[in-house]
Amino acid sequence: MEHTVNWTIKHFKDITALEYHHILALRTDIFVVEQDCPYQEVDYKDLHSYHLWGTIDDKIVAVIRIVEPGTSYQEISIGRVAVAMEYRGTNVGNDLMTASIDFIDNKLGKQSIRISAQEHLKSFYTRFNFEQVSEMYLEDDIPHIEMLRILED
Repeated sequence: MEHTVNWTIKHFKDITALEYHHILALRTDIFVVEQDCPYQEVDYKDLHSYHLWGTIDDKIVAVIRIVEPGTSYQEISIGRVAVAMEYRGTNVGNDLMTASIDFIDNKLGKQSIRISAQEHLKSFYTRFNFEQVSEMYLEDDIPHIEMLRILED
């Protein structure tokens, strides 16, 4: 399934209501419905984040948020990483991570990035030079680990 993904990144203050609606729809489909986790998907962190999303044929198929330092962690962080089910196993997830890291490095300045990763995705994030920096903990009954992408000297 070869498709061209069109990537868009905007700070929350620049996102339209319709764009935000589509971002939340995909995140809710995955994090609340698919993973059967009743939790507060809409939180204040969105207000302090850049949102990166990919569209194919005008449908959002992948989203991520880049959270300003001091909001989730001391470092800048990446979260709400979501790829629509029908695009998993393609390169959409890799491209999503690459685009977000490139944006941070090139627009916000190279810096360490911290994430709270679902433990079963550790090898995925390791590909992007993230290293596990915590023991496993449960978040919404799903095993998670903190991972940190440290700047290379």
